[in-house]
Amino acid sequence: MDMYFPAVNDPFIAGEDQGVWAPADHQRIIAKLTTGLGVLFYREKAIHLEPLPETMLDEGKASQVPDISLRDNQAAQTPVIIEICHTAGLKGDLRKVIQLIDDDLYGIREGFIYDYHTSTWLRYRFGDGGLTTESSFTDILALDLNDFLV
Repeated sequence: MDMYFPAVNDPFIAGEDQGVWAPADHQRIIAKLTTGLGVLFYREKAIHLEPLPETMLDEGKASQVPDISLRDNQAAQTPVIIEICHTAGLKGDLRKVIQLIDDDLYGIREGFIYDYHTSTWLRYRFGDGGLTTESSFTDILALDLNDFLV
């Protein structure tokens, strides 16, 4: 088995909904966000955080690495994280984002969860005491993340 492309018994199923590879909708959202943010970072130099998609496959286990990390390379911090989910995984991803921010280990100040089944965004900020708001606007970058999905 290749470490990047796990073996799949059925050649017509790319592991979707089996916990090995994320469904295409999940990956599409990650691609749109990292592409849009990447243009602002790499080409236009309009934002100071580098968008990095998760690169680890956890063989069906929930990963503790956010789907997208926005990294400040000079400060060696990750001020913004984004988690993409569907409605069934929302509770677990919300718990993960809150814990990552509240533990204050990586300098995360804003975390976002996007439910692609309902097109709903939730935002959690350091110091919010477990309370989320329905928002896709990042104060740190002063932009609306949902603009990359429309």
